[in-house]
Amino acid sequence: MKKYTYTEKIDTRSGFGAGLTELGRTNPNVVALCADLVGSLKMQDFINENPERFFQIGIAEANMMGIAAGLTIGGKIPFTGTFANFSTGRVYDQIRQSIAYSDKNVKICASHAGLTLGEDGATHQILEDIGLMKMLPGMTVINPCDFNQTKAATIAIAEHEGPVYLRFGRPAVPNFTPADQKFEIGKAVKINEGSDVTIIATGHLVWEAILAGEKLAEQGISADILDIHTIKPLDEEAILASVGKTGCVVTAEEHNFLGGLGESVARTLAQNTPAPQEFVATQDTFGESGTPAQLMDKYGLNSEAIVKAVTKVLKRK
Repeated sequence: MKKYTYTEKIDTRSGFGAGLTELGRTNPNVVALCADLVGSLKMQDFINENPERFFQIGIAEANMMGIAAGLTIGGKIPFTGTFANFSTGRVYDQIRQSIAYSDKNVKICASHAGLTLGEDGATHQILEDIGLMKMLPGMTVINPCDFNQTKAATIAIAEHEGPVYLRFGRPAVPNFTPADQKFEIGKAVKINEGSDVTIIATGHLVWEAILAGEKLAEQGISADILDIHTIKPLDEEAILASVGKTGCVVTAEEHNFLGGLGESVARTLAQNTPAPQEFVATQDTFGESGTPAQLMDKYGLNSEAIVKAVTKVLKRK
């Protein structure tokens, strides 16, 4: 198992803020909109440097999406910012009609996704957003795993023509990917080369997949681990190559197993080379209040759950 280390834990939302700030210095067409959550979205540095390119919309998320769509007509590249629940569920009609249907170049940037929003509870935790967004025709869906990857993704989506959903989180997590990485939309990152089982993870679960891989290696099990930061378009070639080698797969995500990464992987396998699959995800449930660590443990979104899923899927090969 390849050894991964990190020097600090930092929230992925700060990676978004850092990427947006850099874009403010390099791309004059980038503008930012926020629904009264500047601090939570880490947008203040961009605002300080580019006050004329920031629009505070207030608690009016639907209006924010409409304004963002309009700004693209003048050649601007709008980045909207609010919590994932309010970036998707609250404004789905506006995104569908004003952004996706007309293929507007809007970047929908969503913080506080999944259970790790923590103590704010089920009303603010969204576990359905990946499914909602990936079903929209033409929508790119990205869920990076750490600060560096989120910063790189933020910068990369400015060069991508078309609507994008960028999902990131609140808690401090290990920052282990290279600071100088080249982020390629739609291209999986090989975390570890293995031969017995494929582990496909996204977002916060990538680090848990690494920890699981280390535990499995101690048991003599070799895991092929993929970081799928882009859920749509999905890197089907990388998935099929890995599962073709190992013969079974575990998917891991901080999202409902219905509609998430796991289902996209299952569809890919069903259409090409079916293989046994286990899902590490929430099981058709809402969340609740608690610390991020408590919730990840209770809902089985950790390295221990991945190891158990690997043990189960290996028996089905």
